[in-house]
Amino acid sequence: MTDFAPLAGIRVVEMSHMIMGPSCGMFLGFLGAEVIKVEPPQGDKTRALTGMGRPFFPLFNRGKRSVQIDTGSAAGQAALDRLLATADVFVDNFRYQSLARMGADPEDLRRRFPRLVLASHKGFLSGPYENRTALDEVVQMMTGLAYMTGPSGRPLRVGSSANDIMGGLFGALSVVAALMERGRTGKGRSIRIGLFENCLLLVAQHMVQFELEGVNPPPMPERDFSWPVYDIFTTADGQQVFVGAVTEGQWVALCRYLGLTDLLDDPGLQKRMDQINARARTIPVVAAAIATRQAADLGRDFEAMGIPFSPIARPSDMLSDPHVLREGGLARSTLASGESFRAPSLPFEVDGRMVSGGGDVAAIGQDTEAVLGGLGLSADEIAAARGLAA
Repeated sequence: MTDFAPLAGIRVVEMSHMIMGPSCGMFLGFLGAEVIKVEPPQGDKTRALTGMGRPFFPLFNRGKRSVQIDTGSAAGQAALDRLLATADVFVDNFRYQSLARMGADPEDLRRRFPRLVLASHKGFLSGPYENRTALDEVVQMMTGLAYMTGPSGRPLRVGSSANDIMGGLFGALSVVAALMERGRTGKGRSIRIGLFENCLLLVAQHMVQFELEGVNPPPMPERDFSWPVYDIFTTADGQQVFVGAVTEGQWVALCRYLGLTDLLDDPGLQKRMDQINARARTIPVVAAAIATRQAADLGRDFEAMGIPFSPIARPSDMLSDPHVLREGGLARSTLASGESFRAPSLPFEVDGRMVSGGGDVAAIGQDTEAVLGGLGLSADEIAAARGLAA
């Protein structure tokens, strides 16, 4: 793992919950920034989620410092003000009205701290929808992503918080760009990141197809295929596998490997469009041939042949995948309770080595005394700022 930390020396103050804002802070932290998460006296409510929500807090708050501040009190707002005066970046995902009540009104911060980069993660950018409440699922329904994912009449959200995470990534990208600009101008920027607009980018390919061809593409499960083989099959040992043949060479190699020389000799299958148009009769033949083979044998042979292939895996399978388990592929983090978990590192290498990221998950307010004390606050002032009795 590399010591790549280009944001070392940058202080980020984060006031956010759930995923979009916290993921922005996480990405900045993975790049070396000091990320201070400001939590209310009872802690971020995301900490208490269960089920599919349980990983949200530990996963997206790795490596951050936790400072407990009661932003509803004068003492808490004064402490937050002192903290923001030392910050380079302020990350949030609350409504502007809520931020104003917390003493963090963006326009006021812009006036008082002109070098501060503000990164506000919202449901929508400025416009007719700017005050609507949004969730990842909401914007997937609004933009057509859910329509494209499920079969007709059954819109389906994608199987992860893709927009929240990608929105946080765009937040981090824009922050890095603003910091680079500040190095030249000495001035910060106010940035607004939109969840809806993020999802709009994800469906842009389908929008542009309509623009260029006047065609509304069907949902992915019913799409018109551009390749002879691009399907899920069942093997002799009952495993589901995806197999693709997207070039003429792959089509020939697949047919030869499966013993389907009749398809190669068929005069009606000599051109790419003929192969695509004949899928209704060729895919059952391919499926029958694959149904006689073992999944492990197919995987080994297809990898050697350069045939696109994958078993249908579950996310938990990735915790034992040999490629994921290579050096630096996963980073281990520990919670205040002593529990630990592994999660993916950033998806790029620097000088041939993974950027580990990771880091432990702080307990509520774990770093309050150290951070606020470092700002010159007394023990009584820190207790008041935390909303605790002196």
